[in-house]
Amino acid sequence: MTAGGAVPSDGLPAGQRGWAVLTITTGLAISVLSNSVTNLALPHIARDLAISAESSIWIVNASQIALMVCLLPVAALADIVGHRRVYRAGLAIFALASLACALAPNLPALAGARLLQGAGSACIMAIQPALVRAIYPRAQLGRGLGFNTTVVATSLAAGPSLGALLLSLGPWPILFAVYAPLAAVAAVLAGRFLPADNPQARAFDVPSGLLSGGAFGFLILGIDGVAHGHGAPAIAAEFAVAAGLGWAFLRRQRQLAEPMMPIDVFRRPVFALSLGASTSTFTAQGLAFVSLPFLLQTVLGRGVANAGLLLSAWPLALACTAPVAGRLADRYPAGLLGAIGLSTMLTGLVALALLPDSPSNPDLVWRLVLCGVGFGIFAAPNNRLMMNAVPRERSGSAGGMIATARTLGQTLGAALVALVFGLFDFSGVGAATAARAALGLAACFAALALLLSSLRLWRGAQGGSRG
Repeated sequence: MTAGGAVPSDGLPAGQRGWAVLTITTGLAISVLSNSVTNLALPHIARDLAISAESSIWIVNASQIALMVCLLPVAALADIVGHRRVYRAGLAIFALASLACALAPNLPALAGARLLQGAGSACIMAIQPALVRAIYPRAQLGRGLGFNTTVVATSLAAGPSLGALLLSLGPWPILFAVYAPLAAVAAVLAGRFLPADNPQARAFDVPSGLLSGGAFGFLILGIDGVAHGHGAPAIAAEFAVAAGLGWAFLRRQRQLAEPMMPIDVFRRPVFALSLGASTSTFTAQGLAFVSLPFLLQTVLGRGVANAGLLLSAWPLALACTAPVAGRLADRYPAGLLGAIGLSTMLTGLVALALLPDSPSNPDLVWRLVLCGVGFGIFAAPNNRLMMNAVPRERSGSAGGMIATARTLGQTLGAALVALVFGLFDFSGVGAATAARAALGLAACFAALALLLSSLRLWRGAQGGSRG
């Protein structure tokens, strides 16, 4: 088969597969890094643009909102016009948006460019699972998804260090400018090495796209309002609008022969349980990732560099574990691997919540490693099960749902940290209690994920599936 030809029934030839994997790896890495590095640079950007710290949060929120709004519509569009085409467009949008971010003279311009960058990220991240499914043979799908998880974990671990290095070389615009050439090169490689697919002959459902985008947009605004103590009437209105638009979206999906979100897959208990477990696990991780830096620096008195090195233990352990879990996913039920992984992660989170008052670095590291190993064992097998639960021609929509669960969980986790810190007065004497409470809540979400994941074993035994 020539490069860029139609999707084969069982993956790409080994030679072409390597270039295709490099292409999607680059896209995924820059998408993840763009957010983790930006968080680090917020104080520098706020000082340079003469804006308040509170206002600078919109530099992060803009990308997050655009990502959530676009994930499902973009995934559905990819099933219609082709995954490769949408992926290349996402890389091009990301490159242009990165240049716009680097050249932005003020906050409105930067926030607008970040909105565009979030839309480009949605095109990249929503299509990733579908591309992995097209690139790897069916027998190696778990391995491919495990490698994707490794890329995400490595990018998360490298983000703070890379951001610090770039800021030592120049002003904050360099953090955005560096992505433009990488995204452009990846777009060229995508046109050469990613397989073309057979688009579906149907129109894009604009009303579904608007309803989905509106529902998730108002949901994120409501969550952000809770996190930052906005007025109760405004928060209630945002959640009410989100619920109304979400209800209208789901009702419309039931009436369509070709829905934007394949809600029929939720009739398969294994898929619904897997998606629920994924959302809960990412909420637990979001709670931990946001609260741990405060625990280490504010409560335990670790320096920034020391805290950064300690925190890297989680994603590095995840990165080492995910490829092994991916291979195991091709042989063993996802419910079994999920139960093992989430039990390990839950143990690590409980141990973190029960830290002694003056823990040593090894005390911290082994707990963080447990969390990373557990998450790594869970993630790839869970994604593999969800991708195999839908027909190949709906891979884009399934990938969008997976990415939505991840983004929603991370966003909810961050908002819950802000809520817990406010309840326990983190700025005062309740700092240690607040940090431990956030980690305890993370453990509760991990326990919920463990319950949902374990139920798949029972469903598999009842129905004979590989849940």
